[in-house]
Amino acid sequence: MAKLTMREATKLKNTRHVLGISGGKDSAALAIYIRDTYPEIHEKIEYFFTDTGAELEEVYDFLDKLEAYLGKKIERLTQERGFEHFLTMHNDYLPSPRQRWCTLMMKIKPFEAFVKDDPVVTYVGIRADENREGYVSQKPTIQAVFPFIEDGLVRDDIFQMLEDTVGIPDYYEWRSRSGCYFCFFQRQDEWLGLKRRHPELFEKAVKIEKESGQGYTWVQDRTLEQVIERAEEREKEDKVKCLKNKQASVRWQDKIRYDEDDDDPEDQACVICSL
Repeated sequence: MAKLTMREATKLKNTRHVLGISGGKDSAALAIYIRDTYPEIHEKIEYFFTDTGAELEEVYDFLDKLEAYLGKKIERLTQERGFEHFLTMHNDYLPSPRQRWCTLMMKIKPFEAFVKDDPVVTYVGIRADENREGYVSQKPTIQAVFPFIEDGLVRDDIFQMLEDTVGIPDYYEWRSRSGCYFCFFQRQDEWLGLKRRHPELFEKAVKIEKESGQGYTWVQDRTLEQVIERAEEREKEDKVKCLKNKQASVRWQDKIRYDEDDDDPEDQACVICSL
């Protein structure tokens, strides 16, 4: 996939400009940045969100806020069939870091169907302080622009931009990334957060795990019941440590701002989900 500068992108004719909104901080901040800094590009851009049908309620709420700020519609791309259909297609093999078929079937394919074979420039929210490439399309008609890298914007810039405009997505209070409710990249405490805040979705994930067959689990070598048990134990241990060290309480917005777990280069093949 060819890379362009912002200046080169503005000169292109007969080319579609697209920006995928994942529901995460970086793509949202990029849309805001382009609206406020490059209005001529903002006028051309088609904003879209690939809806897997397994998103958190907080994501939809945030999309509504962002759409209002941008003053443009965020096109919702959907698959005709949901996760359960693709799970059956893959012989009940749950997606995992090694087999990320969910990203391919529920994110990448809808995106490529959306752009078709049109000449396209896609704007990617990878920052100047990251060491990853993100989703790289094999379609020769797609070129990419990385405005944050080009203009030197880093993590702190992104959070400040969000706080000054639409706010930080609410799910960051208990989760380090956007993505499906059953995302296998969730940490143990995030699975616990899902159980407490969206118990119906947690139970659905448990049901899928139990019915998947062949002993597959969302977390390697552990069932979700075991994950929750360990997460609750760690939570108690952390509370004791905080009491002993008399640590002051910190706003969740500030805590997530400096928690860089979501920037792990090992999960860059899912950047299209979580940017």
